[in-house]
Amino acid sequence: MDIYIQTLLTGLGDGAVIAGVALGLVLAYQGSGVVNFAHGAMMMYSTYIYDELRDTGDLVFPLSISGSDRVNLLGTPASGDLTAFWPAFLISLGVAAILGLLVHLLVFRPLRGAPLLAKIVATVGVFIVLQSIVLLRFGTQNETVRAILPTDMVDILGTRIPEDRLWLAAIVVIASLFLAAIYRFTIFGIATRAAAEEEKGATLIGFSPDMLAAGNWMLASMVAAVFGILAASLSNGVNMVNYTLLVVPALAGALVGSLRSFGVTAATCLALGMFRSELSLLQMKSWWPDFAGNGMRDVLPFLVIIVILFFKGDRLPNRASHLTSRLAFAPTPRNILPGSIILSAATVLGVLFFGRALRLSLYLSMTSVIIVLSIVVLTGYVGQVSLAQAVFAGVSGFILGKIGLETGIPFPIPVILGALGAVILGLLVGIPALRIRGLQLAAVTMALGVAIGTLLFNNRWFVGQTGALSIEPPDLFGINLAANVGSDFNRWEYGLMLLFVTLLCCLLVVNVRRTTTGRQFLSVRANERAAAACGVNGALTKLQAFAFSSFLAGLGGAMLAYLRGQISGTSFSVFESLALLAFAYLGGIGSVSGALVAGVLAPGGLMIGFIAKSFSGDSLSTYANLVGGLGLILTAILNTDGIAGKIARDRHRKTNFKALGRNTK
Repeated sequence: MDIYIQTLLTGLGDGAVIAGVALGLVLAYQGSGVVNFAHGAMMMYSTYIYDELRDTGDLVFPLSISGSDRVNLLGTPASGDLTAFWPAFLISLGVAAILGLLVHLLVFRPLRGAPLLAKIVATVGVFIVLQSIVLLRFGTQNETVRAILPTDMVDILGTRIPEDRLWLAAIVVIASLFLAAIYRFTIFGIATRAAAEEEKGATLIGFSPDMLAAGNWMLASMVAAVFGILAASLSNGVNMVNYTLLVVPALAGALVGSLRSFGVTAATCLALGMFRSELSLLQMKSWWPDFAGNGMRDVLPFLVIIVILFFKGDRLPNRASHLTSRLAFAPTPRNILPGSIILSAATVLGVLFFGRALRLSLYLSMTSVIIVLSIVVLTGYVGQVSLAQAVFAGVSGFILGKIGLETGIPFPIPVILGALGAVILGLLVGIPALRIRGLQLAAVTMALGVAIGTLLFNNRWFVGQTGALSIEPPDLFGINLAANVGSDFNRWEYGLMLLFVTLLCCLLVVNVRRTTTGRQFLSVRANERAAAACGVNGALTKLQAFAFSSFLAGLGGAMLAYLRGQISGTSFSVFESLALLAFAYLGGIGSVSGALVAGVLAPGGLMIGFIAKSFSGDSLSTYANLVGGLGLILTAILNTDGIAGKIARDRHRKTNFKALGRNTK
């Protein structure tokens, strides 16, 4: 029994770090109405800054200044010297405050009146930028951070636990009480709550929403930095993954607190940390089922989010704004035959004559196009924000692999069955969408992505001891359509099959957009109540969109599985979903042409392939990601239609002007 109590109390450390992110989420949301999915990345960046100051005394700049990327501020701190903690800690808090201010001023202040999707894409851009900067400045090594809090063992409830866990829990309680007092008794806090309820009214009585938002973003970033620094020594150090994924359980805690209550949020996060720790222990027991041997600690936040949103989603706050936004342009495709022929012919030439490296980039672009098309249908046409499209693709790929290895069913039946498996999961996700939407649905699908990724994709019971599932090569009428056979990589036979599937998916989406179903999709996106008044069944329409979207994502996952020859969870993580959504937005989320542009720009796609052919260097992909992240932010701010969407909207306007001119003559 003692081991269970010990594990439960030890989880207070995990819960404290989650609370640090969650309290920041509440602050940012109250200040500007943004749920910052990059908040964990901001915590990560501040912690790296602190660690470098403690180790070398250097303050590392995000970009080189006068040919140098750092400046020594603290000399060479002595090993184990706690006096070096305070200057490093305070400088790191200052960096965190500046980071929060810059993120607000440069990214989210211009997005005050932007659609929800633009804000989500912007957070993805911030995440990618911070991740790229960390890679460039600190590398990929796991950084071990020196302990700050006492690490002695203390006796409590008949067991012994590290003292630092109790300290962290106490600091969380103090921080939540402090923030609650600020919001209740200070002019700053009262004004923030007033602006969150009615921004226009707060402006009229003399408060500046921009100043309030800036203060909250600075405070949010500093809170995350405090807990990131204090807790970095609890685990194996800090890396680019362990902090960034904390946004999911943190969001669960923040939602329980209705994105308002600091006390409820902190208490929920501490409880989540304790139960996550307990689940980690239970998973090692012999009686624990094998299929749940991994990932249950990540399933728990997902279940919490589902329950909270399903039962109180309508009562969660929507921050008011006196600015209006517009939806992404979703034109009706016309005269697509010439463009289809030209693009298909160009792709065939690439398949036949590109070198191996460029063929791989071309194939990755086409698989990305298929998955992005699923985003176009679900988000561009129906307005349902999903952060789990890569999960749908992954489920299909794993089903494909299992069927091929264990049954021997011939191609293409495993592809169809895999896509249908993705449809079933898509419909299950679509059920909560009947009650929740927008940001809340994004939270559900993101939590689902993390849960499925650990419970299924990284589960040895499912994928085998190697962590990867081999894929049986496709064979049709005796023709081997595998991407790789022996030393022959990225074969043209596979490329032609992939082109056929990509073209088929594009035509399916085009035809859906032209039909009554497509018009119903857009009517639900524009105004669900108005659509219902016109006889459109909103629930059925959403479920149709989820089914069609997940089917497309499933086809993309199957094609990607055939391309790689094996499948693992790393290819279908929640980060992949975020990246695909972001590049779909960059290309133009409301059209097939936007999906084509997104495929070219996607990670590993043709754009990266051509750049890699012209330049070399280990940091090429990192710089490409950095530029891509900045491009996402600029697109979200300056062009909500994306590249292809803007071209289509401008063409539509010119056509209307010409028609108006003819009518007035």
